Amino acid sequence: MVLPEYEKIANSGRRSGAPTHANIGLVEESAATGEVAALYHHFHTHFGRPDIPGILKCFATHPPLLEHMMDLSEQLIFADGSLCRKHKEMIATLVSVQNACPYCADSHGYFLRVHGGSSQALDAIRTNDLRSPDLSVAEQVLLAFARKVNFSSDEIVRTDVELLLNAGWSELQVAEAVHVAALFSTFNRVANAFGLASQGLLSLYEEPAGDAQAG
Repeated sequence: MVLPEYEKIANSGRRSGAPTHANIGLVEESAATGEVAALYHHFHTHFGRPDIPGILKCFATHPPLLEHMMDLSEQLIFADGSLCRKHKEMIATLVSVQNACPYCADSHGYFLRVHGGSSQALDAIRTNDLRSPDLSVAEQVLLAFARKVNFSSDEIVRTDVELLLNAGWSELQVAEAVHVAALFSTFNRVANAFGLASQGLLSLYEEPAGDAQAG
């Protein structure tokens, strides 16, 4: 299942190059052995990305965690579920921006564009303008809920869920929004603590002529 976002990276000729500089030592591909080397190889062949993302190098410090996170990401993040990829990437980008994680905010902003998010919608999310007309009313409600999951999950009540239901979302979609927002809160903290810098993936996205909001 070659992912379109990774195919674009591969076609760009971009490679990770020198080992990633970080606060905590990462498991670089050149030093990977055994289970980690096998998982890195699976990532290359299964997803079609030529380099290993820094976040996987963080998880590789504990090989069983790397395997579980790769499986979790494939099933929850990199696939349509109750929520489509575009809406998952909206949540991922919003939470990453709010948690001041340049690594995740860049990569998932890029994924959002690849999966149909307009540049205007991305700008609204990056500036926390959740009432922007470039977001549908349903998306505004969904993202406001994701923000609450990230910042004040202890204050969520049934009324918050009912707002989403009234906006057209199902309970399964609401549940998946919680999972995505909470997972990215974890990813952000790992990336920031390890010291991952932005990959600059948004620079690979060329604005097509006549771009408009997709859905």
